[in-house]
Amino acid sequence: MLYPIVKWLHILSAIVAFGANLTYMLWLFRMEKNRESLLFTLRTIKIMDDWMANPSYVLAFFTGAGMIEIAGLSYLMPWILSALILYALVSVLGLFVYSPWLKKQIALAETLGADSAEYKSIAKRTNILGGVLNLTVLAITFLMVVKP
Repeated sequence: MLYPIVKWLHILSAIVAFGANLTYMLWLFRMEKNRESLLFTLRTIKIMDDWMANPSYVLAFFTGAGMIEIAGLSYLMPWILSALILYALVSVLGLFVYSPWLKKQIALAETLGADSAEYKSIAKRTNILGGVLNLTVLAITFLMVVKP
C-alpha cells in the first residue's frame, strides 16, 4: 500500500512543479502585452518558483528515491541514471543560474526599466534558459514514463 501513495505523491509533485514552470511562458507573453504588469508578473513568477515549483521538484526527488527503494530497483538502471543526471543538471541550473538571473531581472526592471539594454539582455537569457530547463524536465518525464 505504501508504493501507490508514494507514486501518487511523486506524480502530483511533478505535475505541480512542471505545471508551474510551463505557466511562466504565458505570464511572460501576457506581460509583454501589458508593460504595467511587468514587476507584478516577474515577482509572481519568482514566488511561484520559490514556493511551488522548487519545493515540488524536491518532493519529486525524494518520492522518486522512495519508489526506487520500495520497488528494489537500482539507481544504475539506464533510465533512472539518465533521469538523475538530467535532474541534477536542472537543479544546478535552476537554483544557481535561473533563480539569480530572475532576481537580477526583477532588480533591473525596478531600477532601469524594461527598455534598458541590461534588462533586455538578462530577460532574453532567462527566457532561453527557462525554455531549456522545461525541455530537460520534459525529457525526464519521458524517461520516467517510458523507461527505455
